[in-house]
Amino acid sequence: QVQLVESGGGLVQAGDSLRLSCTGTGRTLSSAAMGWFRQAPGKVRDFVAAINWTGNRTKYADSVKGRFTISRDNAKNTVYLQMNSLKPEDTAVYYCTAGPTPEYVADHWGQGTQVTVSS
Repeated sequence: QVQLVESGGGLVQAGDSLRLSCTGTGRTLSSAAMGWFRQAPGKVRDFVAAINWTGNRTKYADSVKGRFTISRDNAKNTVYLQMNSLKPEDTAVYYCTAGPTPEYVADHWGQGTQVTVSS
């Protein structure tokens, strides 16, 4: 059984930075890719970023390229999302995910953490 627990969300102002963390448990996480999705009010859930097991391959949505950075610490079973230059349109619930590859990283989901960016 895989469990993913996000933390680090909160209320910030436009231009601020925030770092989300996600710690996973479960044997199937070994060699798993991990990622982040987000869902804004009234919108569909969108892909944000993903990273492979070794950390040498990442993917980003166009809307966050150059502002967000995904990284991981396998010794801690933790993946991070560093979010810089936040915009009000980044306001959403952010979900941590895990799967076999960065291209398919949505097998397992966390409960989500709220990020609110005020203008």
